[in-house]
Amino acid sequence: MNEKITAAAIGKMTPMMQHFWTMKERYPDCIIFYRLGDFYEMFFDDAILASRILDITLTARDCGLEERAPMCGVPYHSVESYINKLIKAGHKVAICEQLNDPIDGKKNSVIRDVIRVVTPGTVVSESMLEEKRNNFIMSIHQEKAAIGVAYADISTGEFFTTEYAQNGLVNLNDILLRVMPAEIICEKGMKDTLDALPVNKIVALPEFQIYATSAFETNNAMASVKKQFGETALSVFDINEMPVAVQACGALLAYLYDTQKTALMHITHIEKLNESRHMLLDITARRNLELVETMRNRKYKGSLLAILDHTSTSMGGRMFRSWLEQPLKDSVEINARLDSVEEIYKNLVFRDNLTTELKQLSDLERITSKIGMKSIMPKECERLRKSLAVIPNVKVLLARAQSDKLLDIYKSIGDFTEMQALLDNSILENPAALLKDGGFINHGYNNTLDQLRKARSDGKQWMNDLEQKERESTGLPLKVKFNNVYGYYIELNRNLSDQVPLTYQRKQTVGNFDRYFTVELKQLEEEINTADERANKLELQLYNEVRDKLVDYIEALQSTAKALCELDCLLSLAQVAVKNNYTKPKINRSIKHIKIEGGRHPVVETYLKDQEFIPNDTYLNQDSDKIMIITGPNMAGKSTFMRQVAVITLLAHVGSFVPAQSAEIAITDRIFTRVGASDDLALGQSTFMVEMVEMANIIQNATDNSLILLDEIGRGTSTFDGLSIAWAVVEHLSQKLKAKVLFATHYHELTELEGMLEGVKNYKINVKEINNTIVFLRKIVRGGANRSFGIEVASLAGIPGEIIQRAKEISHTIEQQDFNIKLANTQHKNKDSQVELALANNQVVNILKELDINKLTPLDAFEILQDLKGKLR
Repeated sequence: MNEKITAAAIGKMTPMMQHFWTMKERYPDCIIFYRLGDFYEMFFDDAILASRILDITLTARDCGLEERAPMCGVPYHSVESYINKLIKAGHKVAICEQLNDPIDGKKNSVIRDVIRVVTPGTVVSESMLEEKRNNFIMSIHQEKAAIGVAYADISTGEFFTTEYAQNGLVNLNDILLRVMPAEIICEKGMKDTLDALPVNKIVALPEFQIYATSAFETNNAMASVKKQFGETALSVFDINEMPVAVQACGALLAYLYDTQKTALMHITHIEKLNESRHMLLDITARRNLELVETMRNRKYKGSLLAILDHTSTSMGGRMFRSWLEQPLKDSVEINARLDSVEEIYKNLVFRDNLTTELKQLSDLERITSKIGMKSIMPKECERLRKSLAVIPNVKVLLARAQSDKLLDIYKSIGDFTEMQALLDNSILENPAALLKDGGFINHGYNNTLDQLRKARSDGKQWMNDLEQKERESTGLPLKVKFNNVYGYYIELNRNLSDQVPLTYQRKQTVGNFDRYFTVELKQLEEEINTADERANKLELQLYNEVRDKLVDYIEALQSTAKALCELDCLLSLAQVAVKNNYTKPKINRSIKHIKIEGGRHPVVETYLKDQEFIPNDTYLNQDSDKIMIITGPNMAGKSTFMRQVAVITLLAHVGSFVPAQSAEIAITDRIFTRVGASDDLALGQSTFMVEMVEMANIIQNATDNSLILLDEIGRGTSTFDGLSIAWAVVEHLSQKLKAKVLFATHYHELTELEGMLEGVKNYKINVKEINNTIVFLRKIVRGGANRSFGIEVASLAGIPGEIIQRAKEISHTIEQQDFNIKLANTQHKNKDSQVELALANNQVVNILKELDINKLTPLDAFEILQDLKGKLR
């Protein structure tokens, strides 16, 4: 309550203002939209705040006090745009609606109450939602070490839950980043913990909202879950053994009941997150691989999603995003997708026809949700009807499909013949947008409504017919007339008054004329005058009956919408594969390696304008080739190469074709990335600390089936410390894990590890030296770089010539000290020069064995020979 407004002052206010304050006390954290006629008005501090955000005029109204109440208002028919602005500004809006018309014209007889609270996580209006992104609201609860999470999108009816018994806060960071909820509720005791989460400092999460502790209590939470889903909900959805998750679910449902004030019939099931089904991608991997937004400016354009999403529907776009963020690990599921994509990929006519049909579909998920909340409008019924007309065409196209996934989709698409007939019969084409004015129920649907409409449109003709009838029955030259004061009447010259039938009753005498009425005339008049009002009321009644009938189709619509979303995603993958020349990867449990021929980075190649992307091969396994040491100068393409291997691996797990000539991909449980170097000011960590924290996470959590990308480990500290750490990390990964590792480094001393450690192989980015400068060839070849070309890169970047020359002089002096020999003596003081020569010979033999001379260009051959000579020297 406004601190300036005391309880005593409220007691002196007008009854309406007293009622406003009653609403404000119930919803203190909301801006109250108080319905007065054709406007929603705001008062006191709400008005001051809203006028500034909405840029509308602040006025004042008498409230019973000496000082008038600040006031502003917005038209009810355009209220959504104003609510949208307030929601985006981080506020909640409580809609206090007028529930009845004034009785006998008395304004004080109007009853008002809050019918809905609109919050960032509960908006359902299309104008407030992103088409291809879910709008989730999340509930988080903690009991001892366990953390329960539930999140829902009430605009689609999706509801998810999971529980973390261990590493809860770490997992919470990951799920918050993936879901990016629009609103988050928790109980008071957990807010400080959540505020301190690293993810909350890295991305712009909404403020954690405190909700009633009682809603999270076990008994209350279970009651909410059973109220929504039935008495057997815990066993049906397999959440019996997840008590903390159930508490989060129950609190979320209670919050939704509190805000929506209506049944949530479209929320029909809880989906228990089975994270063992999906490849794990932590915060670092998601950001470095730029799945849904770029790392530099957090924009959609330039992300992997922007390149791959060719979906035809908004609901398909939302599913496609979830597919990309949650790659599969089940090879059966993956290959079911791949086979379907292949079938669509190979059939141009099938692909084009599917695209044509799907583009005609509206957002069935969000329309179905409005059916469940009894808020669907006539225009949305019209869109639903048109979408239902498309569905049989899609089924016809799928009837001849061969792949299992497409056949499953075909079987999951429902028959809506009866529903479509209902909408065809009941809803007008191009119906009115608003319910208050009528004009949405079809002609012929209800006889009474048709008669009322006829009375409204044919009233004049009725009176002409009555006039003719009365003239014929009486033989008098009477007329049926109308004015706004007296309504309809029969007019006759006073000279003929003695011939007037007894059924006529005198109404008025004006000049030489008498005015009469009859019972029939009064009935017709009443029917004509009340036709509009009665027709509008009957239309609304009939429309509500239609809405109630639509509820019966919710689950069938949701099942069909999900199937159509899957079809849209598969079609999108096929289209992008055709457009960008992707190929079907091989991926299954028997494959233990990553073998990519002619691999490309899908985003980089799309944005290359005048240059052709240089493809590269990759081979990694769990024994002889598990660690690639990649050397070469900055800007040569090491990071792009590593990321493209990770992205190709990820896309294969999504069920997508990949940018390569061919690819064989092992089932991968996690992709770890330590790419790039930057201070994290938000967390108060230096470049080196960020490196080491991320490296520690990788070492602690990587498994034999992980893919690890490491870029410039140890560069944030002194040369010897950094090199020593990098060396030790490679040793650990070689000796303790079978994980596949891409290790890019400027420490060309690490190339000595090939032959010393099992599974380590040297690769380098080819460059060509011309006239004291370098040209990047972007090609990965066997062998190690014997220098970093840092000075040449500095020159390309525009560093002044005198600095470049001095740097070369200093570099030459330092090289004379032969740090490399000192390090080798320190690490292997018991090895003599014969052992070193044996190691070099071993490296040369390995490289020669693996060479495919049929694939070598003359320049590649020259580079490799030069490298081999250097090793033997």
